Amino acid sequence: MADSGWDSETVATVRKYAMQNTVEYDGAGQAGSVLGRLLGERGDLRPRARELKSLVEKEVEAANQMAQKNGVEAVREALAATNPEALERQKQQKRVGLKPLPNATEGEVVLRFAPNPNGPLTIGHSRGVVINSEFASIYSGKVVLRYDDTDTRVKPPLPEAYDWIEKEYEWLAGRPADIIIRASERMPIYLEYAKRMLEGGFGYVCRCTAAEFKTLRDNSHVCPCRARSVEENIADWVSMNDGDIEEGEAVVRVITDLELPNPALRDWPALRIQHTPHPMVGDEYKVWPLLDFQSAIEDHLQGVTHIVRGKDLMDSTRKQTLLYEHFGWTYPETLYWGRVKVHEFGGFSTSGMRADIADGKFEGWGDSRLPTIAALSRRGFKSQAIRDFWMDLGLTQKDISISMQTIESFNSSVIDSDCERRSFVRNPRNLSLNTNDLPLPETLQIPRHPDGEIKGSRQWLLSDKLVIEEEDSAAQIRLKDFADVSINKKDAIVESLEKRGNRAIVHWLPVNQGRIARLTTPSGDGFRIDDGLIENVDLVEGAIVQLERVGFARIESIPENGPVELLFLHR
Repeated sequence: MADSGWDSETVATVRKYAMQNTVEYDGAGQAGSVLGRLLGERGDLRPRARELKSLVEKEVEAANQMAQKNGVEAVREALAATNPEALERQKQQKRVGLKPLPNATEGEVVLRFAPNPNGPLTIGHSRGVVINSEFASIYSGKVVLRYDDTDTRVKPPLPEAYDWIEKEYEWLAGRPADIIIRASERMPIYLEYAKRMLEGGFGYVCRCTAAEFKTLRDNSHVCPCRARSVEENIADWVSMNDGDIEEGEAVVRVITDLELPNPALRDWPALRIQHTPHPMVGDEYKVWPLLDFQSAIEDHLQGVTHIVRGKDLMDSTRKQTLLYEHFGWTYPETLYWGRVKVHEFGGFSTSGMRADIADGKFEGWGDSRLPTIAALSRRGFKSQAIRDFWMDLGLTQKDISISMQTIESFNSSVIDSDCERRSFVRNPRNLSLNTNDLPLPETLQIPRHPDGEIKGSRQWLLSDKLVIEEEDSAAQIRLKDFADVSINKKDAIVESLEKRGNRAIVHWLPVNQGRIARLTTPSGDGFRIDDGLIENVDLVEGAIVQLERVGFARIESIPENGPVELLFLHR
């Protein structure tokens, strides 16, 4: 043993990290950094972290003093003599991608993405598509796209949404789902399993009111309906399905331990009565499964091996596990993610958007103010950028809040090299070009991309009229890629083709190269409209261009008559 009870191996390890840190930080090693690195390698020392701190501080101080007295090179030489490998330490790399799935077998992994088709997918849904499809790709597995559409009243499905979601899933995942299921088409299966549950004695028909049952449940008291015979339960079950019992007068419950700490798990409801016709299957069924029951049955039938869901659904995992135990099944491995709030879209829900669209507040699901995949793709967001964002975040249970700027930065990285530049002059000020007797070229060759990512140039034919933005009307400016000019009333007087001094560089446009355009930018509850002139060179409908000093925009339409319509994407 050495140094106040520490063994020689531990002392040597601390000394190694202390010298390494001093070398890395040029003679100013930090004890906190060394302690963290040490505990990362020696997990056995964590219980003694408090005691270890003083040893670390002592060794770091000694290494720093050696550097001050003899130079950092002396510390480097000492470290090379004892632990040369420590000089080759690489900075810790950020983990890219997803952590391995627990108990996963190549070729046998089955995951599921289960949206409610009461509207198209949103940025929130995209996380489920990206994470599940990525895991399936890693393990050569499958993803089941399951429409959880068994709520006929509160969140009824939208008939068009099924096709929308399939296409949006493929857009995000890069391939179609392996299996596609509509829960509403499999109702006989769920009703059969409910009957088995009643016949097996681990479910019962409860005729209590919601308030009565809540009082019983919260006090861990047995519901009187629990004591009814199988025959009585089956009789009520038949009446429920025949429509002889009204909504709210009966539910089917799963028998669980009434002493469970969480009251929500005690005899939880599995099926309820809903007489509202279903948009896809009509009024054929009077009893519909609640999501926890339907999902549990379907996960088992599809052989789902892993469920990735929000941590707010942990109670669903617990409920379904109890049901699986009754049936003698093994519950899938379950992983969770935390909540991600996008500041700009914090108040949106699919149901709320659906109501607002019906009221005319929004123009449709593709309205550029909405957080739908339809709106984001319309604006010009690429599926790869959305995938990159979720993959960078990974599978973490930490709740976070982000700005759309985070996603925009990923999108910018994806599209920048493919986007040609164009000049768009908003609120244009007309000027006459005064050559000041300087010889000027007849044409200008403007790069299609400033870094040469896109080869070639846009050719501008100079004219005696040009436009700049009104706010750029300083006395002396530089017209980008052309000349230094001074502004005098209605003239732009050329002073030099060479850049001189630190004049502001502004974008501009010869009038003969321009076409009237309108840029629409989502802004809160409305839009900001900027009218101006756009460079009329190889404009392609649907293309994304980067407007000089403005930002990325998608060309929505190029009518024969009227302005080119541009939709702002992001800076």
